[in-house]
Amino acid sequence: MERIFKCSESHLSQASILKGVTLLNLNCTWRLKGFFRWRFVRLSKARAQRSGSGGTSGELGERKIVELIQNRLDVMPDSVVPFGDDVSAVSVGEGRVAVLKTDMLVNKTDVPRGMSLWQAARKAVVMNISDFAAKGVEPKAALVSLGLPRNLLRKDVEEIARGLNTGARQYGAYVVGGDTGEASDLVIAVSLFGTAEKKALMLRSGAKVGDVVAVTGFFGKSAAGLRLLLDGFAVSKELREVLVGSVFMPQARLKEGLALSGSRAVTASIDSSDGLAWSLHEIGKMSGVGFLVNSVPISDEVKCFAEFNRLDALELALYGGEEYELVVTVKPKLWADAETAVEAVGGRLLPVGKVTRDKQVILEVDGKKRPIEARGWEHFKSKI
Repeated sequence: MERIFKCSESHLSQASILKGVTLLNLNCTWRLKGFFRWRFVRLSKARAQRSGSGGTSGELGERKIVELIQNRLDVMPDSVVPFGDDVSAVSVGEGRVAVLKTDMLVNKTDVPRGMSLWQAARKAVVMNISDFAAKGVEPKAALVSLGLPRNLLRKDVEEIARGLNTGARQYGAYVVGGDTGEASDLVIAVSLFGTAEKKALMLRSGAKVGDVVAVTGFFGKSAAGLRLLLDGFAVSKELREVLVGSVFMPQARLKEGLALSGSRAVTASIDSSDGLAWSLHEIGKMSGVGFLVNSVPISDEVKCFAEFNRLDALELALYGGEEYELVVTVKPKLWADAETAVEAVGGRLLPVGKVTRDKQVILEVDGKKRPIEARGWEHFKSKI
């Protein structure tokens, strides 16, 4: 269980001492030499101008790029999981499916300063595990493709390998193979494999009006940790360790996901890696429903951080991302079953609202309603 953190005067005074200290860039980065970077930018702009096709990848954003690709792919007959969900799946007979997932970690966009190569490699695995958790699938094996800069040292390669192994073994999986190649930046692409009963998969598309909306933890720590790392905010040493630790050592809610799947109480599920707000909008879009949220669980550490730095704790909790909590909708009559199942594996299930017919995501606090915007982390547009 998560320990309770109280924001005290000592934490604020310690943070005051640290105010204005410039954070050192501790991580090892690899960059294209100036000439090649300049040439690539020129070529990209030239291609965009010649095509006249409505923008570069940076202007399109990740979600539009995915949509463009999906619209040009043939859909597999009798597809088990629709495009746009957290994983893919193929029927293997007798009511079972092979579940597949791939996700990529790139140094420039996914590795903040101070994160070690071991932590980065472990995170690359955990990102995939979290999506399996959201579907209620136990991971079995992983393939890893590595893009490695030419100047990477032997000890760096060994550190990456240890991080990959730790991430997989922590959740009962094994790295069974992969590929390596030279790249201008560190790239770790992980593909995960597992099997499950088709009827036990928790998709994004099953939420029903009246269902209870719930999450597996408190929000905002990763967003606050990133602000500490990137924007020079200051807090006490103890608080900094907690917030930055949530960025460097994310935890997938696999036990909770498997327990929820077994309870058969969940109608829709997603992980919150792109932010709580975006996760709610994604379930709403896939299920054709809306949400009325009356509680946003914000960690005490985030409230303390926000108070000292004059930031909005609710903004950090809703739109930060990188949390890896599960966001689920639960049948009201089976709420007790879902809650009991999660608590039995050492987790918690916190109700935050209900599913509505109106296709909007609304936050209601103290009788006042406001829309929760459909925004969060998006590659090509968001920056770290």
